[in-house]
Amino acid sequence: MADVGFIGLGNMGSGMAANLVKAGHRVRAFDLNAAAVARVVAEGATAAASAAEAAAGADAVVTMLPAGVHVRQVYGEQLFGAVRPDVILMDCSTIDLDSARAVAADAAARGLAFVDAPVSGGVAAATGGTLTFMVGGEADAFRAAEPYLSAMGKAVIHAGGAGAGQAAKICNNMLLGASMVATAETFLLAQKLGLDAQTFFDISSKASGQCWSMTSYCPMPGPVPAAPSNRDYEGGFATALMLKDLKLAMEAAQGAGASVPMGALAESLYQMLANAGAGGKDFSAIIRMLDGKA
Repeated sequence: MADVGFIGLGNMGSGMAANLVKAGHRVRAFDLNAAAVARVVAEGATAAASAAEAAAGADAVVTMLPAGVHVRQVYGEQLFGAVRPDVILMDCSTIDLDSARAVAADAAARGLAFVDAPVSGGVAAATGGTLTFMVGGEADAFRAAEPYLSAMGKAVIHAGGAGAGQAAKICNNMLLGASMVATAETFLLAQKLGLDAQTFFDISSKASGQCWSMTSYCPMPGPVPAAPSNRDYEGGFATALMLKDLKLAMEAAQGAGASVPMGALAESLYQMLANAGAGGKDFSAIIRMLDGKA
């Protein structure tokens, strides 16, 4: 049992913090949203009045924040001055590479162990403790972080040095965004060619076209009952979040001089979907726009 400070209790962070409590840790939680803090307190956490108070004296600190600017600010202005020397710092936000590496360098300059550990799996996995963590940082820091991350996920993978976790997350979600667009347009084409959606799913899910966007998260209502497509595209992974990750991928690709035409097209399509007012819908709702219904 350890003392864990948790900062950032949105849809993902609240479930993650609750799973640390279930694992037996003493969690001090902070968020600017008092209602979010109250929900985690109901799960057994203790409320903190600030990020610094949540982190003070903790064995480990987890942050789950919206963007790189927030991560830089919280670590630079509150956490680095509050934590004990032997703490393990874990940022599970999805942010730009430059911010991840800058915070890691600042932590190293202070002799603090830090990892960037973005997640994959969505709200259901955060609640169920089945997230996948992609972790960047020194080997010793990864070993220190692994027990805490394992309490919140099913897979904890060391991707490499500082920023490698963010790089893996950005690449993974660019592939996910592009594959969802391709899956959606393929179902629509199959429909226009007279194929029943379930029949096409039964064939393609067992053939070379099989992919996660089809078999686990089918954008066409029907074939995968648990998919958001059967809940009017509510819940799951919001279009606005997919668009954020695709923009991060485009930024990283430009910096690396990488050619990503499919990723760029996916970004433009998700921008159109968000502009149409569907930013809160699950990203598989791209099928509606492609069908002229967004």
